[in-house]
Amino acid sequence: MTRARLFVAFTVVAMAAAAAAHAQDWPQRPVRIVVPFAAGSSPDILARIVNDKLAARIGQPLIVENKPGAGGNSGTDAVSKAQPDGYTFLLSVNAPLVYNTILYKNLPYDPFKDLMPVSLAATTPNVCAVSNSMGVDSVKGWLAAMKKNPGKFNFASTGNGSISHLGVELIKAKTQSFAVHIPYASSGQAVTAIVQGDVQYACLPPVTVMPQAKAGRIKALAVTSAERSALLPELPTLRESGLPDIQAVPWFAYMAPKGTPNDVVQRMSREIAATLKDPDTVKRLQTAYFDPVGSTPDGLSKFMDEELRRWKPVIERAGLKPD
Repeated sequence: MTRARLFVAFTVVAMAAAAAAHAQDWPQRPVRIVVPFAAGSSPDILARIVNDKLAARIGQPLIVENKPGAGGNSGTDAVSKAQPDGYTFLLSVNAPLVYNTILYKNLPYDPFKDLMPVSLAATTPNVCAVSNSMGVDSVKGWLAAMKKNPGKFNFASTGNGSISHLGVELIKAKTQSFAVHIPYASSGQAVTAIVQGDVQYACLPPVTVMPQAKAGRIKALAVTSAERSALLPELPTLRESGLPDIQAVPWFAYMAPKGTPNDVVQRMSREIAATLKDPDTVKRLQTAYFDPVGSTPDGLSKFMDEELRRWKPVIERAGLKPD
């Protein structure tokens, strides 16, 4: 019995040592970060800011690979089916990682089963902005124009089921207004559509909205967060503007294919969290209107479960569906 116990103890120690050595040896070649949206989108910008310091920490280049399509589903699905060797990671957002499990009956992947949480990277408040052609300068004026002209306006989003889509659908439901949804491959394309007058409004990440708003090409009206953002203190919340039940905040998370070695996932999570505390990285992220977070894999798992519980009844009650 004593020999058996000693053997088991030795085996456990040996396995732990091997895992630690694996984590230290990884990576031996460049690591791919798949962003399931177009270049210039919010997750793409976030990935490229974080990559600068994260690559130095892990000792290998980090290559951003944009795989847009189907509102983020295509790239997310590709990672769920990628080789789980520690050389492919995903930086995705709310919809492909949580909301689409409610919205789509035949999603080709299950983010809760086919992917492994790595780290919650950041959040940012969406900004509701309107075309100058609408001639409004407040949420009250915007909502009044929508109710007065049912069916006249189009609104942009970053894809079916995205938080920019669901947030506006909730606004429409609460105000009993109507507008046609026009999805785009990225927030940059969606904002350009507002500037050009192809759509009249949208609630999109500030990293793409605010440069156009500051240039006077569109009008920023409010943020979709529960409280005013320290990054955009001049903008009221939708709650302050008379819509108390609207809260729709984009978040960004790193994931890995199911089966990726746990020691690699844990190390990647630690390195991401450390990078997100780096003063230069924090400054660059905040300049782009991101609030850096950094979490453990378990923390991200619990967060995703909470998001599912919070949004499932909201989506079902509002009858929201992908177009």
